[in-house]
Amino acid sequence: MSSQATFARPQDTLSTGYSSLSLAVGNTPLAFISEPFVPGGRGFWAKLEGFNPGGIKDRPALHMVRRARARGDLRPGATIVESTSGTLGLGLALAGIAFGHPVVLVGDPGMEPLMRRLLACYGARLDIVDEPHPVGGWQQARRDRVRHLLAEIPGSYCPDQYNNPDNVDGYAGLAHELLAALPHIDVLVCSVGTGGHSAGIAKVLRRHFPALRLVGVDTVGSAIFGQPAGPRLMRGLGSSIHPGNVDYDAFSEVHWVNAAEAVWACRTLAARHYLSGGWSTGAATLVARWLARTGEDVVAIFPDGPWRYWNTIFDDDYCRAHDLLGTVPAAEPEPLAVPTERVVRRWTRCVDVADPLAGRR
Repeated sequence: MSSQATFARPQDTLSTGYSSLSLAVGNTPLAFISEPFVPGGRGFWAKLEGFNPGGIKDRPALHMVRRARARGDLRPGATIVESTSGTLGLGLALAGIAFGHPVVLVGDPGMEPLMRRLLACYGARLDIVDEPHPVGGWQQARRDRVRHLLAEIPGSYCPDQYNNPDNVDGYAGLAHELLAALPHIDVLVCSVGTGGHSAGIAKVLRRHFPALRLVGVDTVGSAIFGQPAGPRLMRGLGSSIHPGNVDYDAFSEVHWVNAAEAVWACRTLAARHYLSGGWSTGAATLVARWLARTGEDVVAIFPDGPWRYWNTIFDDDYCRAHDLLGTVPAAEPEPLAVPTERVVRRWTRCVDVADPLAGRR
């Protein structure tokens, strides 16, 4: 029996609201992480979103832009303005090229030099804020600047990744890729920043696996799940604000991980399995490794690869300067009865998950 591959032509995709560039996004590989990193013959599946051109947020960036164009919110040739720590910026730069929109991205001083140069090479204009908001930190400072730019640039549009339901829906394809590859999933492990991929993937998976447990992974110093906001080295997860896309009711539990624990996980994973990623990947890896001890079918989402972190996670001088080397995480997370019980400093777990702004939204 013979088979013939069928390839989409650029004109076919453009006529249906897609672009040929967007065909490079999705169908990312799965890797099974087992011994020696996960002992006892156990393991977990890792969805390697770093194989997208820019990372996991290529998916929602393209979807948000496509839907905004379809509704008429984003007019042809209009400017896209958005706040980003980096990964969504790459996705919006891709969407801008694919659909013909200038892109202005508001970042902060923590954005890595490599990320700044890449975004500039992809044609995005960068606007860097220089002071954090006194309450909402860098995220709120960036969002305030976005509002100023929207008023300044005629016809401009902000996708608002923190509160846009199209951000959530943009991950449906990822969920369907998991369904096509795996016969069963008990536990989904997701880092949480805007709340988009945890909400979007879990929503689709639960139609097929109603008992699926969603485990959120946050960073020490993040306010998302009710801890006080504080200084954070890790980027890509955590927040000083409370994004509307976080589906608090969907989570079975939440874990907080500190930067040194994430560095250990990233470096150990790289040394033992030739796979790694950034802060979110390290934090999710630590939690998925612990959850896999039961033998359940665990899937962790790795949002990007390691290349962006050459001068942070994988730089000995940087890690020594921030006291991130030599930490071996505990075998178990510390339990927390409720998120407000105490300020967490190391890997900690809480099974009582609630919206800290319940009744105030």
